[in-house]
Amino acid sequence: MPRCFFALAAAVASSLVIAAPPAAPAAAPAKASEWRTLFNGRDLAGWDGDPRMWSVRDGVIHGETTPDIKAQGNTFLICKGPAVKDFELKVLYRCGGENNSGIQYRSKHITEGEPKNPWVVRGYQHELRNESQMPNVSGFIYDEGGKRGRICLAGEKAEMVDGAKKVTGELIDADAFAKLVKLDDWNEVRIVAQGDRIRHSLNGTLTLDFTDAPDLALREGVLALQLHQGKPMWVEFKDIAIRDLGDDTP
Repeated sequence: MPRCFFALAAAVASSLVIAAPPAAPAAAPAKASEWRTLFNGRDLAGWDGDPRMWSVRDGVIHGETTPDIKAQGNTFLICKGPAVKDFELKVLYRCGGENNSGIQYRSKHITEGEPKNPWVVRGYQHELRNESQMPNVSGFIYDEGGKRGRICLAGEKAEMVDGAKKVTGELIDADAFAKLVKLDDWNEVRIVAQGDRIRHSLNGTLTLDFTDAPDLALREGVLALQLHQGKPMWVEFKDIAIRDLGDDTP
């Protein structure tokens, strides 16, 4: 057979080879959602709390206890939206009186066994105080209604290891924190919760970075604002917004 025939056959065969389709692109990770406002500045639509203690004044949420109107145990203004999982929350707060407040997140609304106070939640709390001297300052994680007490203090980078907290670094010292907090004025809190890791920031500065143990971590629940039982106090909130984080790391 002539050599030119073999050459022609090879050329034809090569032209019939079908190119493999390009590989499908990898799925993009979920992105953080847009910020959603949780308070409309006019009324408490979307929130539920004791109407004797919670109101809207001059465009802000105002919570107050007095000698005549006392909290029967810690009481909360509960956000009626869906449970939050991985999120970033930002809020401005100020408080006064001889008491403290807090922001609950990934918490559980207790609906049984509290006949005098149907506004009870249990879970992670970002402590709020009108104080500047550590450790009794805004920002530590408190186990509201639980057994762990102060889980992680302001200024700490820490993790739970074998049932105990292990501090691995210092984010801010007492002198720097005293300059950071604005007494008797508005302060901005940011809370970032992703998986077992929680971060708290105050006025733009990271003040706490904590990784909980997988068997202890709370991964979803309600948001709520606290009025503490005991001595009369007041607390105010505004500019409350949240965004779901998906797989983003802010």
